[in-house]
Amino acid sequence: MGIKDFLQGRRDDAELGKGLWRRAHDRFVRGLDRFHQILERVPAGPTLEELVPLANDLADLLPRVRAIATEAQKLAPSESTDIPASPTGAYSNLHRSLSKAGNALALCAEALAMTRCAGDCAATCARTETIARRVTTVQAHIAEAEAHLKAAREETQNVAL
Repeated sequence: MGIKDFLQGRRDDAELGKGLWRRAHDRFVRGLDRFHQILERVPAGPTLEELVPLANDLADLLPRVRAIATEAQKLAPSESTDIPASPTGAYSNLHRSLSKAGNALALCAEALAMTRCAGDCAATCARTETIARRVTTVQAHIAEAEAHLKAAREETQNVAL
């Protein structure tokens, strides 16, 4: 581990804690890394050209996931794997959405691996469409998590009053 990794780890600890929200964020990061590792092995050609924009769409989600996890840590600090309690289950819903996003991203990587193993597509091939549908699912889970975060924020403000 270099100094850069050490400093990033400390920053992550400060912003995300070491509990539930950090784990959800890290799961997403691992899925994204895996997707890009597989993408690097796809041979140049029309399939790769279709996949690069999808990979960019997934990478664009990472700052949103980090922002969600960071704010969730501020609203309901977690240093364990227990979901913080809330009257309406807002944190449970938020964690569920983040977990689903991480799992859906892992499925994207799996679909990409199957596409890579199958080789280049013909013009009528639907393999990249499968990955595109999975990317859309990841995006939907992130949007859902943002909505749950908003509800959690409102719940916290109402309790504080």
